[in-house]
Amino acid sequence: MSPLIIAVLFVSLTIVSTVIYLMYLYFEYGWPYTGPDINSWSIGIYTGTSPFDLQPPQGVSNPVLTAHDISDTQASFIADPFMIKEGLVWYMFFEVMRLKEDRGDIGMAISEDGLKWQYKQIVLSESFHLSYPYVFKWNNEFYMIPESKGGDSVRLYKANNFPTGWSYQATLLEGKFIDNSIFYYKARWWMLTSNPKKTLRLFFADGLLGPWTEHPKSPIYKKDPFRGRMGGRVIMYNDHLIRFAQDINFVYGNKVRAFEITQLNTTEFEEILVQKRPALRRSGKGWNRIGMHHIDPHQIDGNIWIASVDGFGC
Repeated sequence: MSPLIIAVLFVSLTIVSTVIYLMYLYFEYGWPYTGPDINSWSIGIYTGTSPFDLQPPQGVSNPVLTAHDISDTQASFIADPFMIKEGLVWYMFFEVMRLKEDRGDIGMAISEDGLKWQYKQIVLSESFHLSYPYVFKWNNEFYMIPESKGGDSVRLYKANNFPTGWSYQATLLEGKFIDNSIFYYKARWWMLTSNPKKTLRLFFADGLLGPWTEHPKSPIYKKDPFRGRMGGRVIMYNDHLIRFAQDINFVYGNKVRAFEITQLNTTEFEEILVQKRPALRRSGKGWNRIGMHHIDPHQIDGNIWIASVDGFGC
């Protein structure tokens, strides 16, 4: 085959693939599609009978929090909400992207019912970007592991005055990691995290402060836009270990899928897709028209679940 024919075939395939991609964007997201508008990221609340079947609850007008609610700094968007309940009060921690500095801080809001939220203040700020504030309670103490890849590390913070006062405790891992998701399972600590290239990695430790060891099966996935980036809290559901992953095929923030971890020990890791239908996906209109990429579900009463989610629209 002559070089000219090869060149023509290459150009033709490139044109066809481009047309197919543009048609996908047209039918999925409308036209013209210019990508997600960062100013439109906001936070909503979903409820349902399982963490895989969640919908906007009646009587709640999503989004429940937007950048306009941030009163102590100018924000371009808010995202990555994590909740925790203490006593009768729900606390939500989330990324607040500063408008002028292009750097994220961690903000906090409160709610008495988990449905109506009141923004309070920025509770954690560093010289580098923070997001994905994975908050949890252990031995009657509150901890947070925000994404801090700008600081080239995974950092653990402890509340010295919950919910507003947080202090640095330890560096758990060195390197650029994103969406760090920690959980305690079968007498060990585990952490699923990713690098910026959508490669999912797994670490474990006997104690919260480490030392942390990379799992022999890690990286679990390499450059995988379907499963390679975490999308929220790891939970137990009917004695099954569930993780959520961002599906960022074609478009960032496309949807969230649920996976059941069927085998996990210091030598093995296996998981299966819970269902073909995403746990979260865009609504096609309004505040989450273009996509959703984060979920933090909590069981509140029997088979009733509540989750903080985020989404964006243009």
